[in-house]
Amino acid sequence: MKSDRFYTTQLQAGLGLIEETKTLLDLWEPGMRSTELFQAALNSGNFPNVSARRLRNIVAECFTPRYLVDGEYPANVLKQLHKRLPSPVFSQLLFLFTARANAIFADFVKEVFWNKYAGGHESIENQDARQFVIEANQAGKTQKPWAESTIKKVSSYLTGCCVDFGLLASARRNVRKICQYHADPLTIAFIAHDLHFSGLGDNAVLAHPDWGLFGLQKDDVRDELKRLSYRGYFIVQTAGDVVHISWNYKNWKDFINVITEG
Repeated sequence: MKSDRFYTTQLQAGLGLIEETKTLLDLWEPGMRSTELFQAALNSGNFPNVSARRLRNIVAECFTPRYLVDGEYPANVLKQLHKRLPSPVFSQLLFLFTARANAIFADFVKEVFWNKYAGGHESIENQDARQFVIEANQAGKTQKPWAESTIKKVSSYLTGCCVDFGLLASARRNVRKICQYHADPLTIAFIAHDLHFSGLGDNAVLAHPDWGLFGLQKDDVRDELKRLSYRGYFIVQTAGDVVHISWNYKNWKDFINVITEG
């Protein structure tokens, strides 16, 4: 495992933070760095119940590693979308980028949530998350072994983040109900173009591990993209295991204009 993919405790700075992220996207402007965004947020009065220290952590440890990853991407795209997409769809996009920034959360969703979901289980217990974190420590996926107190906290962060993004139901007990969850067609279209615009070939787009966050495998993705082709986003041609996609939109500007029409 590459050092930049070690599991971390970064979720302790904030879980889903959906509404906070929307507010920060409103405040963020192209060229604005993390420190400048923090100052803008502090001066805005939009976070009256958040201490300056907490707000700094939200900006530096949550917003920046999730949404200011590749220069100003994806913040520059999400800023254009969050008031033009249905809220559930936009939340799925934030889920995607949160998982990308937190390997432990991404793997928990793929390995625990979806396995439980596919197995017909009705709930996930805190112990399931705790066992996942323990095994990760034993497998050397953290830079150094975590103390029991850290394992307990991170376990709760994982299930709490799932609650924020709608995968699990909120509960006061140690057992959380598994929710019905599927990727919206607009989310699938977004991810496909995101991967394409990043330079991936068509077959690499279909096989990308990000789809696992939504319980989709390569064949599922191919079928979903075929259905989306009727909306005019692209043309999908298949021959055996080879897939060719003719992309109708060559940049984010054109794609955003299309998916937000109406």
